[in-house]
Amino acid sequence: MFEQTFKNIDDILHKDAGCGSELDYVEQTSWVLFLKYLDDLEKDKATAAQLTGKTYTNIIEPEFQWTAWAAPKKKKDGTVSGVELDHHKALTGDDLADFVNIKLFPYLKHFKTNAESANTIEYKIGEIFSELKNRIQSGYNLREVINRIDELRFRTHAEKHEMSHLYESKIQNMGNAGRNGGEYYTPRPLITTIIKVIAPKIGDKIYDGAVGSAGFLCEAFSYLQNSKTLTTTDVATLQKNTFYGKEKKSLAYIIGIMNMIFHGIEAPNIIHTNTLAENLADIQEKDRYDIVLANPPFGGKERAEVQQNFPIKTGETASLFLQHFIKIMKAGGKAGVVIKNTFLSNTDNASVSLRKLLLENCNLHTVLDLPGGTFTGAGVKTVVLFFEKGSATKKVWFYQLNLDRNLGKTNALNEKDLADFVALQHTKADSENSWSIDIKDVISSGAEKDQNIFDLSAKNPNKKEEAALRHPQQILTQMKELDAETEEILKNLENFIV
Repeated sequence: MFEQTFKNIDDILHKDAGCGSELDYVEQTSWVLFLKYLDDLEKDKATAAQLTGKTYTNIIEPEFQWTAWAAPKKKKDGTVSGVELDHHKALTGDDLADFVNIKLFPYLKHFKTNAESANTIEYKIGEIFSELKNRIQSGYNLREVINRIDELRFRTHAEKHEMSHLYESKIQNMGNAGRNGGEYYTPRPLITTIIKVIAPKIGDKIYDGAVGSAGFLCEAFSYLQNSKTLTTTDVATLQKNTFYGKEKKSLAYIIGIMNMIFHGIEAPNIIHTNTLAENLADIQEKDRYDIVLANPPFGGKERAEVQQNFPIKTGETASLFLQHFIKIMKAGGKAGVVIKNTFLSNTDNASVSLRKLLLENCNLHTVLDLPGGTFTGAGVKTVVLFFEKGSATKKVWFYQLNLDRNLGKTNALNEKDLADFVALQHTKADSENSWSIDIKDVISSGAEKDQNIFDLSAKNPNKKEEAALRHPQQILTQMKELDAETEEILKNLENFIV
């Protein structure tokens, strides 16, 4: 039901002059979907309060509630309990567009200033509608979108799970749309694999400083929800004191918040800020986290004034993020970070210094080398760095993911592809695809060359060598030999027939 509804909405938005791309479709579907979700959430809370003899006060005032402006209902003719849309009360056309733009959005923006604290759903409502605007120009198209979304229900756990799963699919499509590549979407099988290796526990503070669509935080929430039978204290801990993130870009920030809310985290601790604008020297113990999970943007360039916040100066965004992550982790903290594979071997001063910093301050125990095509739309090869802060690296275990197919939009990475990595990671055994290196060997080989660059290139010593390409002259010679053999066979055949 959700999937078909989303497809129908995309078809409607495709016709609207205000929506020109997959990003617009996701953005506009999101705010309408959010208001319907919020209405169902309020109904659930009112029912729960009633069962305990309490009174629930709605967050949204009557005039702005979904059932007042978006989907007023009346009893169906000839039925006892059936209801249908009341077309006399439901706004449409210019009346609907004017209500949304002039009344609804300004009302919802005010929640940000009126909320008791930033850790409330009221504040997040204000944040969302301060950042977004209604781009659906036709009030008739907007009415169609609202009618489609009103058909959806978010009351049961199964309904919420299905909706959150399909919302993730829309985010994936947005990432595949090309305009922003993999910026919004990290493949979920990769995220769940990283989380399995990190194995967070309830009570850990989990952080993503490049939160994007909040995939890491949503999947960590799901992992912890299913890790044990939760107590009331556990539930409160997961809701308020576990997941933290920062995001620079407006659309990604809003989608991240809504994705977390749709997954069941009511007031996400996500801040709209440029993480890299924070001076590392200002980070104190109270600011640190137990676990870092992230796929920071790579290929970006930061201005010189931002680089001044870091001891290792570089314009490469991902390298600055890695410094930030190392600094913001607690002693004993764990991290799983996606980064370009060139980080392992680049010879510029910043890359060498950063590898040295990582190896000396953290135990880089595992490197997962991913094949090209893992990130649809992003033509770069990546690795995942798994490390713990507090002791220097002595040995690194590498796993090279070799698949018998090319990855792409229609042939994406799946959890089965990564099962062997997860199994071997526990023992860090050698195999056709895995091997270990001693850091003392890396250091000594660098010393031999009189230039220690801490080269961590993922060169699999166990991989069978592929046959070398033949020289063109060798190919021509073999072709002539085959022609001569064929001619001889034909002559013999002619003699046989005669």
